[in-house]
Amino acid sequence: MLVVALLALWVQSAPPDWQAQGFKALDEKRYEAAAEAFQKAVQDDPKDYTALFNLALADTFLRKDPEAIAAYGKVLELKPGLFEANLNLGILLLRDHRSEDAIPLLKQASEAKPKEFRPAYYRAEALLAAGQAADSEHAYQAALQIEPKSAAAESGLARALLQLDRLAEAAGHFQKAGELDPSSKDQILQLAEAYEARNQTAEAIQIYQQFPSNVAAQERAARLLLAQGRAREAIAPLEAAVKAEPTQANRMALATAYLDAKQFDKGEALVAQALQSDSNSFDLRMMAGRLMRDQHKYTEAAGQFFQATKIQAGSADAWSDLAGVLVLAEQYPQAIGALDRVKSLGAEKPGHLYYRAISLDHLNQYRPALEAYRKFLEASTGQHPDEEFKARQRSRILAKEISKR
Repeated sequence: MLVVALLALWVQSAPPDWQAQGFKALDEKRYEAAAEAFQKAVQDDPKDYTALFNLALADTFLRKDPEAIAAYGKVLELKPGLFEANLNLGILLLRDHRSEDAIPLLKQASEAKPKEFRPAYYRAEALLAAGQAADSEHAYQAALQIEPKSAAAESGLARALLQLDRLAEAAGHFQKAGELDPSSKDQILQLAEAYEARNQTAEAIQIYQQFPSNVAAQERAARLLLAQGRAREAIAPLEAAVKAEPTQANRMALATAYLDAKQFDKGEALVAQALQSDSNSFDLRMMAGRLMRDQHKYTEAAGQFFQATKIQAGSADAWSDLAGVLVLAEQYPQAIGALDRVKSLGAEKPGHLYYRAISLDHLNQYRPALEAYRKFLEASTGQHPDEEFKARQRSRILAKEISKR
């Protein structure tokens, strides 16, 4: 908010008609007309700092910030230290993201009138914008001493404390700002983001859940709940998010929640719906495959994973998941083909060696199966104890069978 026109500083040497017209136009919010009138007054007397000031004011209302900044600069050349010009120019520079330039002007203004709220507040804003959080903390506190019920100053102090990594203190001031002005209540979401960055997930979720009508906040809370394995709690906010914004990302998050919560019918229906609108989505195909796999629908799962490999032929995950369900579906030749692709991609792990061994074993290819079992045992080294036990048993049996031939 800018200082009003300087009626008291009206210099009579300027043509009174231009000044009068300018003030009348300002009062009627006809800022173009006001700017024209004050420009003519300045042309008549370039040293009339009052006309220059009011020209800058009109330009500010017209959002002609460069012109207003230049005019205020001329005012301060003619009248150094003028409080109103220091304050207005400082605010404009802050709005123009030139906080470093704004700081000394706002410092002068706040020192000139230490009991006025606006210069103290905007000085704090400039300091925070310039990255001087510690100094801005003290400046916001000074502003609050002048106006204790300022939601803007409380919010600013909270943001300063946030930058200083004093999250618990920031929480109290965000809360106070929301109490003073309900429209600023959602600024505490900045604190939730900070909690996330520090892996304080419970605190972040608690804040997000304070905003049931904020789709983005509910979506974020749900994703955090999912990451904590609390899928059932995540479902309701994700359902609301999908209803409000049915994006693929939201649908996939909800499908994941259904999957983790073992609500397979809902998950399957949602993924099928999503695939209708985007059948070439690799992530959707992978999710559909895993959904089918978890329901022991191995053939259907293999179909989805195969489609995924067609979309991203170089995805080791897709080929690996395809190999796994093909083994479970007892389609061993196809499983070996998928395992060959995993190996060619340089992604073969002990589990793949085990799948290869049991596939070859079921195909009665004893020598290659025995070799695969031995390679698995060499590579696994205790990582898969149950499978290692089975591999040792089968290796002994196969070795005896081969020796008989």
